[in-house]
Amino acid sequence: MKIGFAGLGHLGSAIAQHLIAEHVDLIVWNRTPGKAAGLGVPIAKTPRELMDDSDIVIMNLFDSDAVDEVMNGKNGLLAGDCQGSLIIDTTTNHFERVLAFHEQARDHGARYLECPVLGSVVPASAGKLTVVVSGEKTAFDEAKPVLSKIGSTIHYLGEPALATKMKLINNLVLGSFMATCAEAVALGEAAGVERTRVIDILLSGAGNSMILSAKKEKLANAEFSTHFSSALIYKDLHYLQDLCRIMRRPLFIGSTVKELFAMTRSKGYDDLDFSAVYRVFKEL
Repeated sequence: MKIGFAGLGHLGSAIAQHLIAEHVDLIVWNRTPGKAAGLGVPIAKTPRELMDDSDIVIMNLFDSDAVDEVMNGKNGLLAGDCQGSLIIDTTTNHFERVLAFHEQARDHGARYLECPVLGSVVPASAGKLTVVVSGEKTAFDEAKPVLSKIGSTIHYLGEPALATKMKLINNLVLGSFMATCAEAVALGEAAGVERTRVIDILLSGAGNSMILSAKKEKLANAEFSTHFSSALIYKDLHYLQDLCRIMRRPLFIGSTVKELFAMTRSKGYDDLDFSAVYRVFKEL
């Protein structure tokens, strides 16, 4: 079975490289072809060509605008004969627009699964992401062998848009924890405690968490090469605000955290890892 892969950003590259290491027969496409050059696998010239040459196509893109362009643009995935094809979309989408992607694929005879993933580059490199899935059960059953190479934990929610909504809710926790840990480290330093000591104390106390453990070295060394960018968490929290508006629910913590990550944008840190929100607090 030949698998197509579209989108070679930080997370997409890690997923693709792991699939290659697992001996998956992969063909890739990226808007910037140079990012695909070092993978040692065939490179499609367009998303349409990727679909034509693949049994299943996986997408990992920045946002729903990018997904729309790759699926529906000139020479997009749906531009050719895609009858019976399966699209696995690991992008974190907008909860309303993902419904259109299900419908558009169906109108062209393809199947679409929304499969946002929890985790970033490190677990992706080991095939240990968590995958949340919505879409037709028969499509999920067909995709499961591929999904099991991407994630060690898979949750099938069925109803379209549920997986996307759950991913946005997960990222409320992710963004809030990261911002709290970053503020605590900056506060500890300002109070006169050495930064690595602050981190160690937090990890042995109330701050002990998967998030602080994963970002310990980045915070300790103030080195923010990107695993999951500030721009992405800002986008996801913006989508979450839209969800709460539709649900007629307030979003207290998430709205504040979103504006903290908006400050990373205003300071030019948005392409850095989202742990760079520490710099916002450090510079106060």
